[in-house]
Amino acid sequence: MVSAHLLDSLSVVPYIAGKSILDVGSGAGLPGLPLAIVMPGIQVTLIDCRKKKSHFLRHAVSSLALENVDVVCQRVEQYQKPEKFDTLVTRAFSTIAAFTESAGHLCAGGGKLVALKGRYPGEEVAAVDQQRFEVTAVHPVEVPGLDAERHIVVLTRA
Repeated sequence: MVSAHLLDSLSVVPYIAGKSILDVGSGAGLPGLPLAIVMPGIQVTLIDCRKKKSHFLRHAVSSLALENVDVVCQRVEQYQKPEKFDTLVTRAFSTIAAFTESAGHLCAGGGKLVALKGRYPGEEVAAVDQQRFEVTAVHPVEVPGLDAERHIVVLTRA
């Protein structure tokens, strides 16, 4: 649990920018909840379309007394917010291209999208619409205690 989920989620910290994060397809709250705990000065929004998961997330936020977290139960494609997010992050939501298509409208100008992946996602990187988002880096990551290949893909608006 610690290596595979918590430390893996926290491996994205060096790639977070700005003061607002949207965790797309948050599910059990990974990576959003660990990020909110270690980065209390950043506003984190967890979005998941499943009511059962959103209910769990609200309970976790309340139990942990996290004042910097909002939970949204809605499909990310339909979610609208006047203030865009500085960083959008996802851990197990979809392909990188689907992530940019469904959530890209929520990224602020100068913001970035960050996807946590396993093996080097060459095919996914090649499938990104370079007219909308540019893959600026693919970082290999070593997670302590985890014997698995991990990569972090960083994208910015084209």
